[in-house]
Amino acid sequence: MSRQMTERGDRMHRKNKMDIDESLSEESKRQRDGIENIGAFGMRTGESDLIFFQGILPEINGDVKGSEPIGEQIETCLDRLELMLENRNASLDDVMKVEIQLADAETAAVDRAYESRFDDVAFPPRTVVGVCSLPGGADVQLDVIAAEE
Repeated sequence: MSRQMTERGDRMHRKNKMDIDESLSEESKRQRDGIENIGAFGMRTGESDLIFFQGILPEINGDVKGSEPIGEQIETCLDRLELMLENRNASLDDVMKVEIQLADAETAAVDRAYESRFDDVAFPPRTVVGVCSLPGGADVQLDVIAAEE
């Protein structure tokens, strides 16, 4: 493996002891360098009309709202998603797929929030996955694929 790393020009990040692939975006590297209780998620890879939003937590100013009811957590995640889409000149109408990861099996509140947020656009396909835990004690996390059109 170390020979493969040398051939690709990868290096070991000293602080996190992670292999850093030099082909990763600068955004991904910055996120990986600054993780505390949140995973290292990139926003986009390569040249494509697809945008990948990963690890969207119910977070406000770096504080994960894991103690809030799940209905409020999913609303916060969807608020963050809308802001991220706006920053890319996109909207909920551009969302192609949503994966919702739940540490709490309370799906009724999640369904209500999802339906109300996507009421003006066609529901994008979604997958709901049960997980044991999420970063920061959150009960919900989103991974989203959108398309720039």
